[in-house]
Amino acid sequence: MPDTPLRFIGRVGLVTGAASGLGRDAALALAAEGARLVLFDRDAAGLAETAARCDGAQVVVGDVTSAADIDRAAAALDAIGPATLLVTAAGTLGPTRPLPEVTEAEFDQVFAVNVKGTWLALKAVLPRMAAAGGGAVVTIASGSGIVGNAVFPTYSASKGAVVLMTRSVATGHAMQGIRANTVCPGQIETPMLRGVFEQLGDRAAGVEAMFRAKNPSARFGEVHEVTTAVLFLLSDAASYINGAALPIDGGRLA
Repeated sequence: MPDTPLRFIGRVGLVTGAASGLGRDAALALAAEGARLVLFDRDAAGLAETAARCDGAQVVVGDVTSAADIDRAAAALDAIGPATLLVTAAGTLGPTRPLPEVTEAEFDQVFAVNVKGTWLALKAVLPRMAAAGGGAVVTIASGSGIVGNAVFPTYSASKGAVVLMTRSVATGHAMQGIRANTVCPGQIETPMLRGVFEQLGDRAAGVEAMFRAKNPSARFGEVHEVTTAVLFLLSDAASYINGAALPIDGGRLA
């Protein structure tokens, strides 16, 4: 597009969860603005669809909970240039049941993907950013990581951990020229949101109506409305923003 800014020419980065939803949209937008990317996801078909629209992108199919798989993604970064961008969009919703009804296996899986997966990506990329002289990280948390959510409490707990992990990176790595911020979307029209309603079955219509009624904007957000914030936080225009947890929720948490 002729009017697309080219804020990320010469920048190299990793996007996890790039096969769909927020991760795919962030990858497409970054590539459109000149970034060279490594795209990571366990969904090979979805990842290929994203890569086909990201000029020159490298693809690594793997599990975000696997250190060996993330290390392969980091090696792919090394092959194309110094890494200065990271977006951690890989995530899972988990069960939509009260905490006492959540199984140990379900709890462990949610925290493995949402918390361990974010940590592994940070663990791999932060030293590379430091060696490059700095960079910018945006993690994807949730409004449910700022306030509790009775519909999916395990997910809420995991996203709260992502918020504080990101803020810890912001305080711990600022002197290396690294900024770390997190976005906290509310209800956004993504496959994950539709998955919430599928899990709820007969309760879905009531819960969806409740979500809408509690939002001053009376609607769900669009993916591009999250992506706009992600790219801003990654860009030099946000050079003095570090450690923010930005709600993108139409005023839900206001």
